[in-house]
Amino acid sequence: MVEVDARGLSCPEPIMLTAEALKNEKGPIKVLVSEPVQKENVEKYAKSQGKKPTSKEVGDEFEIVIE
Repeated sequence: MVEVDARGLSCPEPIMLTAEALKNEKGPIKVLVSEPVQKENVEKYAKSQGKKPTSKEVGDEFEIVIE
């Protein structure tokens, strides 16, 4: 599983990194973000691409697995 570390980045960077990973990978990807708004934006983007995002809070950060 490819991991995208977008922690600490400002929008739209997490979305851009997620889009690049989705374009290049056939399997699931894991996206790490540090802000709730980034988590919501990545989830919305994944859904708009026909993918299924599943997220969980890890400490004070978020992990989103997109399948």
